Amino acid sequence: MSVAHVDDEEEENIHKPSKLHHVEKALPNGDIYLGQWAENCPNGQGKFLWADGCMYVGSWCRGRTMGRGKFSWPSGATYEGQFKNGYMDGEGTYTGSSNDTYRGMWQSNTRHGGGMQSFTNGDCYKGQWCHGKMEGKGRYTWKNGNEYVGYWREGKMNGVGTLVWANGSLYEGSWQDGLPKGNGTFRWVDGSFYVGVWSEDAKEQSGTYYTSSANRGSIGWDPLNVYLVYLRDCSVVSVEKILVFPSEKMVSWQCEGKPLQNLIIRPAMRQGNTISKGHKNYELMLNLQLGIRHSVGKPAPATSLDLKATAFDSRNKVWTKFPPEGTKHTPPHQSCEFKWKDYCPLVFRTLRKLFKVDPANYMMSICGSDALRELSSPGKSGSFFYLTNNDKYMIKTVKKSEVKMLKRMLPAYYNHVRFHENTLLTRFYGLHCVKMTGPAQKKVRFVIMGNLFCTEYSIHRRFDLKGSSHGRLAVKHESEIDSTTTLKDLDLNLIFRLQKSWFQEFCRQLNRDCDFLEHEKIMDYSLLVGIHFREISPSGQPLSTTETKHQTPIGAF
Repeated sequence: MSVAHVDDEEEENIHKPSKLHHVEKALPNGDIYLGQWAENCPNGQGKFLWADGCMYVGSWCRGRTMGRGKFSWPSGATYEGQFKNGYMDGEGTYTGSSNDTYRGMWQSNTRHGGGMQSFTNGDCYKGQWCHGKMEGKGRYTWKNGNEYVGYWREGKMNGVGTLVWANGSLYEGSWQDGLPKGNGTFRWVDGSFYVGVWSEDAKEQSGTYYTSSANRGSIGWDPLNVYLVYLRDCSVVSVEKILVFPSEKMVSWQCEGKPLQNLIIRPAMRQGNTISKGHKNYELMLNLQLGIRHSVGKPAPATSLDLKATAFDSRNKVWTKFPPEGTKHTPPHQSCEFKWKDYCPLVFRTLRKLFKVDPANYMMSICGSDALRELSSPGKSGSFFYLTNNDKYMIKTVKKSEVKMLKRMLPAYYNHVRFHENTLLTRFYGLHCVKMTGPAQKKVRFVIMGNLFCTEYSIHRRFDLKGSSHGRLAVKHESEIDSTTTLKDLDLNLIFRLQKSWFQEFCRQLNRDCDFLEHEKIMDYSLLVGIHFREISPSGQPLSTTETKHQTPIGAF
């Protein structure tokens, strides 16, 4: 696979148009373009006025905004800065309709990187952003003089940080979802302080109040005052949403040239065969669904992300008997009698929380009225694969040796995915075993994983890449290849161009994940890549994009 980053200078010079001339073009829908023109589309400097009142003035490359320019909305909002392929991308300034202003880095229409947001109410945030939200290290200053310096996640104070009030009081410690949570200390100007474990739930609080020498007569203090009184004036303002992005306003110009390749993309097909009554694994599916419903549906105490070593103990497993007539803890059912085993249930429950898996959605996806679909094994392991009806989750049968390996690496895996949220490793949600009753006493072990290819985009091509050429060619004619075909290294005839920051982060994360696998002595692994082609003709051919005549893929790694 060829993966390369695109420098700004290189990107702007991929195609240098020739024979520029000035035009004034009025489109049938009322849009107007005035400016330089070449190869049957805007190239160079130009102005585009949309009939709805939007306007762009700046640089163009093969029909798309590229380079420096200014986009104006009818609401009065403006963006002035760098554009790439129609997107706000690079350094730029956005001024909203309410006059709030963001100055900083952008990536694919979202605030991403370092930047400063000034709100109309007088508040200000300066720090890191990720996909449009405050994330990473940053400083938020309220108009009333309060100030927070620390870490953020998804627009909320999250991690280690310090909030200093205008009156001199301060809290330093852990935060979660915008509130003090975990270990922390509250200090007053007079020298008094409270140190302990913080939570909005009084039952989870514990700590000690220390008075200053000037305040010896004080009898104590309730930490709930921080939540009820002190934090009332520390609300974080939401960023104004951009309702229409410049990239959504781009016109599909019929630029000259021909496509780079001639791949036929057939409509995506649903994989697998539905497991209905009469299928050889029908009862096994029912047993699996009954077990999952039992494990996920039963009440469980709130879990902390800081797990004790005992949670990873390989002996930490729970057997539950499921007779057809039911028990005090299990429902009656139409399947055969079986036993259900949960491996390290607390760890996997916490992993699902870490991966933001909603328990109800998870249970309904696997155990709802829709049946699972069975896939033929795409690999050499001989395992069976099952897919939920909504394609979100994949269930794989595993050998006893694989269960042992997964349990052995579970502590290291948990720490790795916890501290590397962009990891490319498979997401594991549960490890279970079904033991059938009867003479055979058959055991079937399952691992439940996230389905990489369940995205908002249809996957047109999928690759299993090992970085090797030995036997790495799909034995299929081009006419037989469809969206469900797993292609290999020697089938890959595409070049992926990533923005420099994406390329660097991708390489760093890939190295971290490979180091983890090497440390765990895992050798046979590969990189799964799913590709969606944005421009598809009615006949199934990827169309060339207006800026490079290359197909424009979106990848899922």
